[in-house]
Amino acid sequence: MSKDTVVELRQPEGQDLLSAMLREGAQRLIAEALQSEFDEYLAQYAGHRDELGRAAVVRNGFQPRRELLTGLGPVGVRVPKMRSRTEEPAVFRSTLVPPYVRRAKAVDAVLPWLYLHGVSTGDMREALAALVGPEAKGLSAPVVARLKHRWSEEYRTWRRKPLGQERWVYVWADGIYSGLRAEDARLCALVLIGVNERGQKRFLAIEDGVRESKQSWLDLLRDLKERGLTLAPNLAVGDGALGFWAALAEIFPTTRQQRCWVHKTANVLNYLPRSLQARAKAGLHDIWMADTRVHAETAFDRFVTSYAAKYPKATECLAKDRAELLAFYAFPAEHWTHLRSSNVIESSFATIRHRTDRTKGCLTRDGMLAMIYKLGQSAERSWRRLRGFAWLAKVVEGVKFSDGIEVKTDTRIRVRNQPSRPAA
Repeated sequence: MSKDTVVELRQPEGQDLLSAMLREGAQRLIAEALQSEFDEYLAQYAGHRDELGRAAVVRNGFQPRRELLTGLGPVGVRVPKMRSRTEEPAVFRSTLVPPYVRRAKAVDAVLPWLYLHGVSTGDMREALAALVGPEAKGLSAPVVARLKHRWSEEYRTWRRKPLGQERWVYVWADGIYSGLRAEDARLCALVLIGVNERGQKRFLAIEDGVRESKQSWLDLLRDLKERGLTLAPNLAVGDGALGFWAALAEIFPTTRQQRCWVHKTANVLNYLPRSLQARAKAGLHDIWMADTRVHAETAFDRFVTSYAAKYPKATECLAKDRAELLAFYAFPAEHWTHLRSSNVIESSFATIRHRTDRTKGCLTRDGMLAMIYKLGQSAERSWRRLRGFAWLAKVVEGVKFSDGIEVKTDTRIRVRNQPSRPAA
């Protein structure tokens, strides 16, 4: 590898030596990866010759040095170039460092997070300087404004993406309140996440909603059908307070319903005095962590009996969704940890729910949805496949499960005992 590939790293004023060493190591790794990528591309022309018998495509130095803003701070890179001695064009374009890219994707993901935490466009550069170093260049207010416009365009394209190429087995639904006043009302984003047959979780919808009303969810589900989600999911998971359930029964009546145990636990405990909440929470835990539905039903009855006389509202809150709270027992046990709550949505949007006081300014609804979309896409890249994803094919086929275990059907032909013929 050429010495010119690696550029000496300068230590910015105010940064410690360890940070500088880490950045230098990152720079060397990027340089090595670029060189390897370039060598692989150049090998395609190894047998090509010009009219004088010389190699048709040769190295031709490097492109001008540029800095990439990364999570470690600015890192200098030089992308190799090639030259063709024939009329055949040969241009190397790195996939690791594409043309004109100045920021790593991780840094772009930080920008909507900062915005939703109340950092104004004008303060972005100062905030990023604290995160990646004082050399956070190129993030002036106009640059951030252009980024926000690009996010809005990406969001509009994404929400028209066809869904018919995948079979969506489970879906999770929730309404996300941002805490920001978007124009004239508090914004509620309706969020739907699905898992396909390969166990990959994906955002299916992030739409504007009106207080999680049935009509808002009807519009969302109808749009999903138009985009190709015509086969009803096998199970939907969500909070019991959603208008989603009424809409789901109308659009996908065959989809089974599972109430979120995290939401239900919080709702039940709200009706109990603080002195009893720890004990009651343990009792609820005994229900949804039971190994069989029979044991869960027993724990359910025990909880109702313990609290019904003194705290009827608590037990009524629990009992009204009894069947929907225990629906997960009819699905593979490996999936239970995913199906008992809508935590996949809650955790992805924790940055919105746990906002700072500065996020009370006015913002357009489209701008807020674009921000939420960018946060969602950033979270999606870190998701792992559903545990026990191999069982999803069985669920789609309609195989029955009891207490999380596949029900085996005995197909053997039973032959009745025939009376023996009398001797001739």
